Amino acid sequence: MINNDTIQLLKECDSGTKMAVSSIDEILEEVRDSGLKQLLSESKEHHETLGNELHAMLLDCQSEGKDPSPMAKGMSWMKTNMKMSMDHQDSTVAALITDGCNMGIKSLYKYLNEYDAANEPSRDICKRLISIENTLCEDLRAYL
Repeated sequence: MINNDTIQLLKECDSGTKMAVSSIDEILEEVRDSGLKQLLSESKEHHETLGNELHAMLLDCQSEGKDPSPMAKGMSWMKTNMKMSMDHQDSTVAALITDGCNMGIKSLYKYLNEYDAANEPSRDICKRLISIENTLCEDLRAYL
């Protein structure tokens, strides 16, 4: 039997992958450097792949996914558009995505601790998402 912590952790991870894909989509066309564009495109694919796995796990639990909160999406959109209108450079894109990664990592660790009774497969996929975010954050340093 699947416990509530498992379902809640999977939902939060699902929301995180959707937020990441949305954020990358929102800014990808602004990127000028081909290496940065490739890096973001690959990360988007990793998030989408993990999102598909999360969706399958949630279906196995007879549960639905979770969309990012409208407030979080709205705040992200406003910050992105304000910063890009003031400084339209690839370093701004890298800084914005790095900030998003750091917020995501912080939230995911919070959920790992909060939903400590979640089963190992859900905890593992959460840790994989944290790893994707960490790797992207590290790779973006070259563009800051």
